[in-house]
Amino acid sequence: MKRDENEGVELLFLLGLGFQALLGEFTRRVAEAGYPDLRPVHGMAFQALQATGATATELAERLGVTKQAAGQIVDDLEKRGYVRREPHPEGGRRKLVVLTPAARQHLAVAGRILHELEAELGRGTDLTALRAGLGEVVRTFHGEGPLPPLRPVW
Repeated sequence: MKRDENEGVELLFLLGLGFQALLGEFTRRVAEAGYPDLRPVHGMAFQALQATGATATELAERLGVTKQAAGQIVDDLEKRGYVRREPHPEGGRRKLVVLTPAARQHLAVAGRILHELEAELGRGTDLTALRAGLGEVVRTFHGEGPLPPLRPVW
């Protein structure tokens, strides 16, 4: 689409198309890199678990899904070898869901692919201006402070 063709297109539609195009290309490349079994929601779960892990309930909160949905995601990723459940450090019946080395390897591959995509996009787009503009959109509707979590609503 040429710049002047975007003139009458609603901003929300363009943002959605841009997200869809970038996510689709990212997903395609991740599959080609050896991860055809993972979907974007799995990557979101990996991001939510990356630092210290979380309980399934905490994962549900971070992803904005039900506890049942988070439990299904964890069960699925555990079967695939990407997460494991460990006793919670505070004791009790709760389990801490943590990433396995396979998930950490996926995050490294996915990060490399994201950087490649940004570099390609940067050849024809002012990424500094794009980041600033998108940051302004977020601040306008979310306010100042840390970025809100990205919820898998697609």
